[in-house]
Amino acid sequence: MAHVKLHIPGPVEVSEKTFKAFCSPMIGHRGQGFKDLYAKIQPQLQTLLSTKQLVYISTSSAWGVMEGAVRNLTQKKVLNCMCGAFSDKWLDVAKKCGKQAEALQVEWGSPIRAEAIDKQLATGEFDSLTLIHNETSTGVMSPLAEIAALKKKYPDVMFIVDAVSSMTAVPLKFDELGIDVLLAGTQKAFALPPGTAVFVASPAALAKAATAKDRGYYFDFVEFQKNAEQSMTPSTPSIGHVYALSSKLDDFFAEGLEARYARHAKTNQMTRDWAAKHGFNLFPEKGFESITLTCVSNGARPGGRTVDVAKLQKLVKDQGFLIDGGYGKIKGTTFRLSNMGDETEATMNQLYAALDKAMTQL
Repeated sequence: MAHVKLHIPGPVEVSEKTFKAFCSPMIGHRGQGFKDLYAKIQPQLQTLLSTKQLVYISTSSAWGVMEGAVRNLTQKKVLNCMCGAFSDKWLDVAKKCGKQAEALQVEWGSPIRAEAIDKQLATGEFDSLTLIHNETSTGVMSPLAEIAALKKKYPDVMFIVDAVSSMTAVPLKFDELGIDVLLAGTQKAFALPPGTAVFVASPAALAKAATAKDRGYYFDFVEFQKNAEQSMTPSTPSIGHVYALSSKLDDFFAEGLEARYARHAKTNQMTRDWAAKHGFNLFPEKGFESITLTCVSNGARPGGRTVDVAKLQKLVKDQGFLIDGGYGKIKGTTFRLSNMGDETEATMNQLYAALDKAMTQL
């Protein structure tokens, strides 16, 4: 069967080089070979995230670490900042973990703003908050630096940030931001297969986790730190992912991080330009659009063009490309085009050509 190239918001395309690294010969996860591998990528991960903290590898989806963060760091009440399907889900996750939780809900398409968080944290009710930096369902990127600045005002509140679809595509300076947890899965902008998460925790987060009696076992932050100090993971990792991550990090630094960020910004602008050329509006509030995917309005916003999204998807798929037809309550009234990972101007132009041809057949 011919491969259909992925331009959905994740998983994204994985290169042959990365797959080859993924299939490296197996080694023991407690042996020196694995320790050397982890020790090699640790400074690369620290540079990527601009941190002096150890960066952890978890064999799980990002949701495992997201749940783990709530368990490790919430003792009073968690404020769940909600602006789309995935951030909305965090409220349910927190409650299922037995935590007191409250929603800070904004309309889909709008970002989370610092003023709204400030108003909630001023009540003194919360000791943690959750935020998704780049809400994949709506294509909205909330102003992380603006929100993180509140940490100075509320030092005892744990700031937990999901950067699943933004990490490696935009600068994320963990120590400078001053937040407590920053996490991502590998299947999006990292351009790796799904199944592993990368995260970092502040000294304050580790200290608080150490006092949590119900932080769980698999996602115990204290154990992640103890093991990372020995270039190991608390439990058996997906060794193939670590090999692939090592290969990918080499790619990042060969390209240069600033060049990587600029490439994502360029290909994202190209996608917005394609949408405008065909008369579409964008779904996110202006000024808060994602850099890694474009959520195109197809009737979800007043004005602008509308098409039969299911037919558009089929016409594009027939040419070898998979695009997303919208998520959750905006399925069909939006569609999403990803430019994250390894995509270049040349590869994105191939997608636009397929989309252009499909538009003539609608």
